[in-house]
Amino acid sequence: MKFRVERDALAEAVAWTAKSLPNRPSVPVLAGVMLRVTDGNLQVSGFDYEVSSQVTVEVQGDADGAALVSGRLLAEITKALPAKPVDIAAVGAHLELVCGSARFTLPTMPVEDYPALPEMPESTGTVDAAAFAAAVAQVAVAAGRDETLPMMTGVRIELSGGNLAMLATDRYRLALREMEWHPDDPEVSINALVPARTLHDTAKALGPLGGHVTMALSQGAAGEGMIGFSGGTRRTTSRLLDGANYPPVRSLFPASHNAEARLAVSTLIEVVKRVALVAERTTPVLLSFSSDGLVVEAGGTEEARASEAMEATFTGDPLTIGFNPQYLIDGLANLGAQFAQLAFVDAFKPAVISPAGEDGEVIPGYRYLIMPIRVSR
Repeated sequence: MKFRVERDALAEAVAWTAKSLPNRPSVPVLAGVMLRVTDGNLQVSGFDYEVSSQVTVEVQGDADGAALVSGRLLAEITKALPAKPVDIAAVGAHLELVCGSARFTLPTMPVEDYPALPEMPESTGTVDAAAFAAAVAQVAVAAGRDETLPMMTGVRIELSGGNLAMLATDRYRLALREMEWHPDDPEVSINALVPARTLHDTAKALGPLGGHVTMALSQGAAGEGMIGFSGGTRRTTSRLLDGANYPPVRSLFPASHNAEARLAVSTLIEVVKRVALVAERTTPVLLSFSSDGLVVEAGGTEEARASEAMEATFTGDPLTIGFNPQYLIDGLANLGAQFAQLAFVDAFKPAVISPAGEDGEVIPGYRYLIMPIRVSR
């Protein structure tokens, strides 16, 4: 194998592929990225039996072939190279990389020991790449991080005709995003639970490419289904989580509310960040709403306290409610709007945060539910 490639194209391809490699692979070859040159195209691939990533880059190929090298090491090297063309050649059990006056020799692993990447499932439909990336970011923030509860670490994708809905929850907050997409079958009705981290990384990588993302789904037995995404020269597949017993979380959204507030998102984020400086990790920030506006306050150790007032339009009986400050900031930061509507039933039931326009009207499509923290005053 011997080829020449532009440094930026190579670095970007290797970085994206290496990102999904396991930190502690079950076998050494799974820590590698496969470089395969065929007919002037370089395929950079990674696979850990759960997630596969592949990107194609045009190169000046002198000799077709394949080599398997440490993914993380190659990613660090290609990122640090000078901005010059890169010459790569497989020589015996090593890979030689030359860029300008920089020269690296890396050991290779046996290509024949590397598992074959799974085939892409059959296409289910397409969705606008930029809109999909933004929607996934809004939802994935609410997914759980606790691997002992794998169901909560996923994003539930619900496909129903031309409507695509995504839900995620860690039991303390819940995000729901609904959007239009273009199904291959107008009567499609499928639900799938996708690992949130994989979905977020994939959407983030495909979004800036523009155009459309093709979504491909194959349903197997519990935990054996697969989802694939492709856009531009990139494709990724992931095994689905077992979502057969996913709780009916949509029912958590209140049917009505007794009070609501409208306020500027950036201002509230700044105020909460400042006030939360005195709060301990488990201490909530208190939001006190009245016809005069909003007062945000928090207390910490050794009687440290902070409070700050800000403008807010509030309707309903005066209300004081406590939230985890980071969960509140996460929801506000992902609204994608200048203004937010906060809807309340009372101080002990979940509140719903929605994006709002300058006229105060709620913008449909996204809702973020956050559980309050009971506080004694």
